[in-house]
Amino acid sequence: MKELIFVQNKKRILMKFEFLKKDIVLTISLILAAVSCLIYPPRLEYIDFKVLVSLFNLMVAIKAFEELKLLDKFAVAILNKCNNSRTISVILILLCFICSMFVTNDVALLTFVPITLVISKKTQMNMMDTIILQTIAANIGSSLTPMGNPQNLYIYSYYGIKPIPFFSSVLLLAVLGISSLFIFTQKLRKTELKIELPVTAIRDRKKAVVWSLILVIIIASIFGVINYYIALVITLMTAFILNRKLLFKIDYLLLITFVCFFIFIGNISHSNAMNTFARANLRGGTSVFFSSIVLSQLISNVPASILLSNFTSDWKPLLLGVNIGGLGTIIASLASVISYKLFIQANRKESKKFLIKFSVYNFSFLVILACIQYFIFKFLRIF
Repeated sequence: MKELIFVQNKKRILMKFEFLKKDIVLTISLILAAVSCLIYPPRLEYIDFKVLVSLFNLMVAIKAFEELKLLDKFAVAILNKCNNSRTISVILILLCFICSMFVTNDVALLTFVPITLVISKKTQMNMMDTIILQTIAANIGSSLTPMGNPQNLYIYSYYGIKPIPFFSSVLLLAVLGISSLFIFTQKLRKTELKIELPVTAIRDRKKAVVWSLILVIIIASIFGVINYYIALVITLMTAFILNRKLLFKIDYLLLITFVCFFIFIGNISHSNAMNTFARANLRGGTSVFFSSIVLSQLISNVPASILLSNFTSDWKPLLLGVNIGGLGTIIASLASVISYKLFIQANRKESKKFLIKFSVYNFSFLVILACIQYFIFKFLRIF
């Protein structure tokens, strides 16, 4: 009898922690945060509450659109205008590339990856490769503008860069990126689609208008036009009034993952070893360029840009390095974690396969862009 109770209790405990096995990135982030806390004591200031609040607001709004069938309507509109799977993928990837320039890479992924998943479900197509290329497109596209991602905004303001020098520095990277994306999309499977889906009706047009306005407010808060806590209050009030069930459908594990990464990144970037490494290796443009790429793989490109900016006045190789460095590991750009989490929510059993493919694609782009960028700038004697 005692043995039976013990076995039952053991099963309950294993079931409670089963999500850690399924969500590899969450597990890794928890381990990294815990280990880093043994090296350096964590601080509350490491946690970027603006990112967390904005992420939460966006997830609520996107979930509302999903419930109102707005995403389905958009997905059906794309499907009915395309006659093969490759064309659909190219459109979705380009949308991420272009939109990330204006609404940041994470907002672009939070908006278009769910649409890709809806299309995947309606057509029974595996769109893992498309989602990975969407992530790469968002990370590259966001490098073209100061507001496209946090590291650009930080470097742009920290060094007081003027618009023309900024755009002239990142233009080549964007051109190389979009060219590489085009080549990779031509390798995607081209399946003919002979479907004519009925136009999806929006469940409640008034609610759709309200949530569209809320999305505008959320994006305005991301750009600093209004306070992000005000946007949070408005989002919560709208959810409570229109559909409070939305608040129970949000992926809170994604927020926990981000908190863990913030703690890990904060602890590591403030350690003596990291500061010693930075002082010893930042000698000239070439070392800044490659150090920023390597460091981004370990602590993500935003903290890498903040850390390295304290040791160099050479902003151009730093800017290019942290943007190229957003490719590679899944934590190199925390926007990549968003697309991974969205994908495994819909495809629980393909977590490992996604990470393997993600790594192959991302490191391919990383090597290609880093080498071409380096040799061109070396030839022009900019580095």
